[in-house]
Amino acid sequence: MILRPAEEDDAQGISNVLAALKAAGKRRTAGDAEEVMGHYITHPDRIQCTVAEVDGQVIGFQSLRLATLGNPYGTPEGWGIIGTHIHPSAARCGVGKRLAGQTIKVALVAGLRHVEAQIGTENAAGLAYYGSIGFVDSDEAGVKVLNLPEV
Repeated sequence: MILRPAEEDDAQGISNVLAALKAAGKRRTAGDAEEVMGHYITHPDRIQCTVAEVDGQVIGFQSLRLATLGNPYGTPEGWGIIGTHIHPSAARCGVGKRLAGQTIKVALVAGLRHVEAQIGTENAAGLAYYGSIGFVDSDEAGVKVLNLPEV
């Protein structure tokens, strides 16, 4: 497995991951390559979007962006916003943990102190995943926060 920053050529592969998650009932929406470009790869608040690939195929990705004033998630300004998406065929194979290791390093270099993940309360696997990489519940159901050390 190779981990690397997402590039424009990854938009379709990321879209395929989202479509597979939707088909498996693990995501409400998918997203075509154009939506993926704007939401993950070229978003102006993007810190990094990391893809995991095997044999040239994207099997998962993790997005980290900076929370700016008025962001759609209500995340406090200056925090990180993380999203993790793993193709169902690669679930529970360590992809998410490897992506998290990379993303946490990037978050620290970016000077973030807190990273927030918003997971649907019905998503037991997502809640368990974020808990396993150090996120803790915040005051809101389905919201988890990772408090990073000062560097």
